[in-house]
Amino acid sequence: MSSVEKNGEGSLGRILKGLGEYPLGFGGASISGEGAGYGFGDISQSDSIDLLNYVYDRGLRIFDSAPIYGFGESEIRLGMAFKKIREKVFLISKSGVSWHSSKRVNMTNDPKETEKMLHESLKRFDTDYIDLYMIHWPDKRVDIRQTMEVLARAKAQGKIKHIGLCNSNSEEFKLASEVESVEVFQSELNVFERNSLEETIPLAVKEDLSFMSWGTLDKGILTGRVHKERSFDKSDCRSWAPWWKSFNKDKRYELMDKINPLLEQWELSPISLALGFNLSHSHVDSLLCGGRSIKQWDGLIEGLKNLPSVEQLSTIEKIIHES
Repeated sequence: MSSVEKNGEGSLGRILKGLGEYPLGFGGASISGEGAGYGFGDISQSDSIDLLNYVYDRGLRIFDSAPIYGFGESEIRLGMAFKKIREKVFLISKSGVSWHSSKRVNMTNDPKETEKMLHESLKRFDTDYIDLYMIHWPDKRVDIRQTMEVLARAKAQGKIKHIGLCNSNSEEFKLASEVESVEVFQSELNVFERNSLEETIPLAVKEDLSFMSWGTLDKGILTGRVHKERSFDKSDCRSWAPWWKSFNKDKRYELMDKINPLLEQWELSPISLALGFNLSHSHVDSLLCGGRSIKQWDGLIEGLKNLPSVEQLSTIEKIIHES
């Protein structure tokens, strides 16, 4: 188990439950900064470290990253911020999404690449272990058991404490578990994106494992700050990424226009809706959020104080279902 102090009791299997004062995790893509890659706008190294120290002081303990976040810059900043208190934070990184010298993205779970990425992340974090190391995406070209063998050896050597799967499925979990225990699932979950409710979360419940959500705020749409008139500069991947350009944002903006008057009537913020929806599902133990400022993180923590009721969530569900 991690040495990070727990707030409250969780089962032995749910390693993320109770880590920190709040069920929130820091999404490291938010501090990718000038490194580019997968990131959401410029933020200096010093501002990033100040922000990390602030959220730590507020009670956050889970900090999620990946090499592609700023082409390694996110991991470097996390390592710098927490060098002196390493055992008090829960660091997460992933293998599977790297890049070529041209900075073109390369997705592979090849065992040799996995081992290389792990060692590079350890170096960038400036640590001798990573609390949770995850396979970022499935790779149909590689038997996941081969990738897991690399992670199992690293775990035996103390280089990683726990292993998890991102964006995975029951078949991948079954195969991976033949080699070593999988202890955490991470997938997209929010009011609009619910595929995890069909397979991954039921699997987490069945196996009594922690689930952590990414996309909790739907790239900002569920904060109320991202709307049809919002534009992004070139340092924000939402200005150029194919995944942002291709999905039906207008439909979600229209839904938010219908939902917002109800939230005002109920004296709830869009953030409270986003957090409350995810937390209404069993075994969702950590919500990754990408706040990029002290003000945004204060808003996220404040949003936990007034969550929607079951009846209010049902009303929102009906609006989405009928649209």
